Amino acid sequence: MLSPTTLARSSLEEMLESLRLRDNSDRPKDLPPALPSRPPSRARIRSGRWSAQPNFNTDSNSESGGEGQRKENELRVKRNTFWNKKRRKDVNVNSPYNVVAVEGIEGEERMEEKGILEGSDNIGYFIEKKLRVWCRQSNGVWVSGTIHSTSGEESFVSLANGNVVKVSTCHLFPANPEILDGVDDLMHLSYLNEPTVFHNLKYRYSRDMIYSKAGPILIAVNPFKDVQINGKDIVTTYKQKATDKPHVFAIAENAYNEMMNDGVNQSLMISGESGAGKTETAKFAVQYLAALGGGNVGIDCQILQTSCILEAFGNSKTSMNDNSSRFGKFIEIHFTAAGKICGSKIRTFLLEKSRVVQLAAGERSYHIFYQLCAGAPQALRERLNLKMAKEYNYLAQSDCLVINGVDDAQRFLKFMETLDIFQISKGEQDQAFAMLAAVLWLGNISFHAIDYENHVEASNDEALINAARMIGCESHELKEALSARRIQTEEGNIVEKFTMSQAIDTRDALAKFIYASLFDWLVEQINNLLEVGKQHTGWSISILDIYGFESFKKNSFEQFCINYANERLQQHFNRHVFKLEQEEYELDGIDGVKVDFADNQECLDLFEKKPIGLLSLLDEDLHSPDANDATLANKLKQNLNGMACFKGDKGRVFGVRHFAGEVLYNTNDFLKKNQDSLNPELIELLSSCNGQLPQLFAIKMLNQTLEPATSLDSPNQSVSAKFKGKLFKLMQQLEKTKPHFICCIKPNRKQLPGMYEEDLVSQQLRCSGVLEAVRMSRSGYPTRMTHQEFADRYGFLLLETNESPDPLSISVAVLKQFNILPGMYQIGYTKLYLRIGLIGVLEDRRKQVLQTGKYTDEANKGSAFASQLHDGQLTAIIGLQSAIRGCLVRKHFSNPHKLITLRSKQKLVRENSEANDIPNEQSSAMAELQRRVVDAEASLGQKQQENATLQEQLQQYEAKMKKMEEQLQQSEAKMKKTEEQLQQSEAKMKKTEEMLRKQTAPLQASLAAAKKSEVSATAEVGGRENGVSSLVKEFEQQKQSFEDDINKTTQPASNMNSYEELRKLKRRFRAWKKDYKVRLKETTAIVRKHRHQDSDKTRKKWWPNRGKVLQNCGKSPS
Repeated sequence: MLSPTTLARSSLEEMLESLRLRDNSDRPKDLPPALPSRPPSRARIRSGRWSAQPNFNTDSNSESGGEGQRKENELRVKRNTFWNKKRRKDVNVNSPYNVVAVEGIEGEERMEEKGILEGSDNIGYFIEKKLRVWCRQSNGVWVSGTIHSTSGEESFVSLANGNVVKVSTCHLFPANPEILDGVDDLMHLSYLNEPTVFHNLKYRYSRDMIYSKAGPILIAVNPFKDVQINGKDIVTTYKQKATDKPHVFAIAENAYNEMMNDGVNQSLMISGESGAGKTETAKFAVQYLAALGGGNVGIDCQILQTSCILEAFGNSKTSMNDNSSRFGKFIEIHFTAAGKICGSKIRTFLLEKSRVVQLAAGERSYHIFYQLCAGAPQALRERLNLKMAKEYNYLAQSDCLVINGVDDAQRFLKFMETLDIFQISKGEQDQAFAMLAAVLWLGNISFHAIDYENHVEASNDEALINAARMIGCESHELKEALSARRIQTEEGNIVEKFTMSQAIDTRDALAKFIYASLFDWLVEQINNLLEVGKQHTGWSISILDIYGFESFKKNSFEQFCINYANERLQQHFNRHVFKLEQEEYELDGIDGVKVDFADNQECLDLFEKKPIGLLSLLDEDLHSPDANDATLANKLKQNLNGMACFKGDKGRVFGVRHFAGEVLYNTNDFLKKNQDSLNPELIELLSSCNGQLPQLFAIKMLNQTLEPATSLDSPNQSVSAKFKGKLFKLMQQLEKTKPHFICCIKPNRKQLPGMYEEDLVSQQLRCSGVLEAVRMSRSGYPTRMTHQEFADRYGFLLLETNESPDPLSISVAVLKQFNILPGMYQIGYTKLYLRIGLIGVLEDRRKQVLQTGKYTDEANKGSAFASQLHDGQLTAIIGLQSAIRGCLVRKHFSNPHKLITLRSKQKLVRENSEANDIPNEQSSAMAELQRRVVDAEASLGQKQQENATLQEQLQQYEAKMKKMEEQLQQSEAKMKKTEEQLQQSEAKMKKTEEMLRKQTAPLQASLAAAKKSEVSATAEVGGRENGVSSLVKEFEQQKQSFEDDINKTTQPASNMNSYEELRKLKRRFRAWKKDYKVRLKETTAIVRKHRHQDSDKTRKKWWPNRGKVLQNCGKSPS
């Protein structure tokens, strides 16, 4: 029986083992390494001499001055012959920068003898040769200088300004030669450490070159000004591949090409702290993709215009950014099989609703409020009764109402134009603006005390009246909803009046709900217009623009959720850049590629661990009646103090050690913001409003109450639970795409152009993992292909036919033929792993061979044609010579033969002429064929264009028909709903009529009794009786009027306003009934008073005659 080890060896490995044994005796040193036996790998392992500096764990170089790295540099340098010659001419054998040139002249042995190694641990050589180094000053600023002298563990560095500073030797780092200043890819730096990366980015930033490459990552430094790098001419340059300079356009181009070639969905992950320029970078990416996949339906232009609406409603000014996104945005752009955009979809996350009602000093609410107040046309201002922004409490609570250099009025005009582009009707626009005005007026509603128990009610002032009018309800209805709530008990409903804090919270909750619902409605309208068409192939490119990491002086629930999301995205980055890379190497038998990076799994466990995690404990306290913000802070500290990423602090403060630094959170309002509920009275109020949008918002909320408790849309779910669920869905979708990472850097805190703060940039570089990613790319093998793919693509380059059909043998033979050094690639069990740049060399050679083969084929065809032409002409010439000789001979014999001779000459001339015309006839035939081909291609192109136009028109007609059918269905549904409402209203009115009759019956009886008792009254009472009679008469008239109106309204209606008329009639009846009751009470009181007076008069008349009466009864008067 075979052992498991024997079974584990594949036939391919056995074949390679036999080849290795056969060639082991005379194998040259430069042969590629063979496939290792499983499980240990014999791949070339990086030298252990390269160790990082003890005080900076990210400043390591690629492998030592080994043969593979030197040849990689040599291949890159040889692409420019002039540059290669210049380097060899000016080489200094003692310089550590000229590793390639030194190796080319004197070999690797001389390098090792001199100690010229490419790692960062050769600082001793720099000290010995007094070369340029980097050192950090006491203020944290990196400066360059040359070694002046050394003393023990300390070195004295001479700076450019002439000063000499003392620095610890362990804090010195090698500097790159000045010729490498400003390279566009950090991988090209000879020495990779924090100061060299920092200096290179600063050098490029000072010259408005804001984009740099760091291996697989694009670094974008925010210039805080327009640097003219996103115009149409720049777009055309990258579309035509006329440049390979780093740019967000290049990243988008690469993603588009990979999607079209491989059929794999792509994603652009844009990260960075607030103010780093993520939103603008995302807009540039959308701009380029729209240019690549622009169709004829204008959807590409509409996608570009979405940012105007989303930024107006979702962005605001913060202390860190004048245009900070206060929501997360995930844009999916879908493409057809031909690469044209066919639709898009936008998803949003965690809008910061608290910013609507609460602002920090120096910050603004959402841009749209200030734009509306500054730029609304006069007619709209009068309709909404708008005032200036400073007159609204929600906006005036901050001392910041304008942004320098921003014209809010002009932006509002552009905003209205964008609404027209998205086909939002004028009526819908007016309703949306009314909702915004309602939010502003809600903030101005005040409350006053009504008793000694601190109960309050809303004041009947301008704010209440305007807010109610904007929402579409009566002012007293809004007043009741903001002042009290109904509590259902076993005995029935109890009305509980609000305290001042409860009333303010209710008012603010209504304002936040209206704004958030309006934001969601606008996003829904955009998605409806950008809906993916039928030509969708499933291919898409997604762009993630989510709020950056935030750390303020006071951090609340919003920063808690934002930073949690950034932790998740950072893990996604680590997984794809580091973890998956190393796992693939290990699974395929590739060793020696290992890069340490900061894993943030512990921090994620702190947030997500169950049942003891930040999110779990937060939700647990949400359902506890005795919990408050103070008890929450204590509970977190008691349960989480043992975790490495958690830090307990005084009072209600706790800290979390994030990947980007430690942040202190204050639990004030944590529970309230995490619940974010709305009273049923407010939902009922919105559902009864006249406006379409408030009813729509209420219906959506009511539908959510029907969802299961575990559903993310259920109102029973907390805000943090909903956000976590949406974040997990987002990450699952991102895992199905190939990511492209863009790291945005904020150069200074003041948001000024030209300013570069070293400590801020360094902190962002450390946290983003840029240096580790560059090290991984330099030491790893970014290009990988299966053995079969490599053999199929490059196998034809072999000069000699390979006897073995095995794809690995063919691949190894190709690498041998082109003298690829062993350090430039590794062979895995299933794939070939190539160093960066090697695939470009092979592709260039492949193109050259294909191009040469094309020219050779054309030359062979031309040679055959010329040979045929030459043979024809030679035959004609020989024939002509023969005829002439014959003619001359026959001329000597006799004249009778002249005619025959002449005919012979003519025949020969004709033959010769025909022979000479052969090339012309062939040329004309070729020209005719080419002309026919061109005509056929032109005709085919025209037919295809006509076909495309007809298909497009057909699609438009189908879309119109579909839209008309939907509108018809909606109209039928509305008619049916209206009929049901009319029937319900008729039943309600009948019920109301019956109730009215029952209520008026006792009133009629009372009036009749009063009328009967006053028959013998005095003239004064007779006057009052006239008042009672008039009251009775009015009652009879109003009764008859209401009965007529009810009969008229409940008849089958021919229009859609019957329901509204019933509502108006109902309100008019309630008002009359209330007034009539008051007057009836007054009249009843007068009648009763008069009865009492009459009884007193009767008693007075009776009292003097009481003796006679008693005597008649047989009693004494006493």
